[in-house]
Amino acid sequence: MSWTGRRRASAVVAVCAAALAAGLVVRAHVVVPLTVGSSSMEPALSSGDTVLVTRWAPDAADLERGDLVVFVDPVERHRTLKRVVGLPGEELVILDGVLHVDGRAVREPWLPDEALDGYFSRTFEIPPGRVFVLGDNRGNSIDSRDYGSIGAVDLTGRVLARVWPPGRLAQGGGP
Repeated sequence: MSWTGRRRASAVVAVCAAALAAGLVVRAHVVVPLTVGSSSMEPALSSGDTVLVTRWAPDAADLERGDLVVFVDPVERHRTLKRVVGLPGEELVILDGVLHVDGRAVREPWLPDEALDGYFSRTFEIPPGRVFVLGDNRGNSIDSRDYGSIGAVDLTGRVLARVWPPGRLAQGGGP
C-alpha cells in the first residue's frame, strides 16, 4: 500500500473511532434507546418501535401537552411511555371521547377520529408538580385514568425521536 493509501486508511479509522466515541458519550450522558413494549400508544408508536429518550427527567413545569414521557409506572414499577395531556393546576375530563381541560375541548391531532368513542371519565384535578398522561390507544391503555397523575419524581425522560422503524412518522406531538 502506498503512503497516500495508508494515510487515507488511517484517516478513515480515526474518523470511525471518533464517531464511535461520540456515540458512546451521547448514549452514556444524553439519550438512551427504548423499545416500546405495548400497543397503548398506537397509532403514533407501535409495540417494537424504538425511540430515543433523554437521560434526564423533565420538570413537570417544562412539559407541554402532547409531549411523550417515560416514567416509572406506579403500579407495575416498570418504565412506561405515555403522552402528557394534563399539566399542573389543570382540571380535565373526557366527555364523549373528547378531552376537556379547564372546561374547554382540546384538539388532539395525534388521535385518529376512530380513537374517539363514547368514553366518559371522572373529573381529575392535577396537583402542582404532577402531569396527567394517557395512551393514544385509549381503549387499550392503562394510564392516569387508572393510577392518577404522575409526579415529577417518577418521570425519567422525554421522548426525542423515533429511530426504528425508519421512514414511519408519528402523528401529532410525537417523535
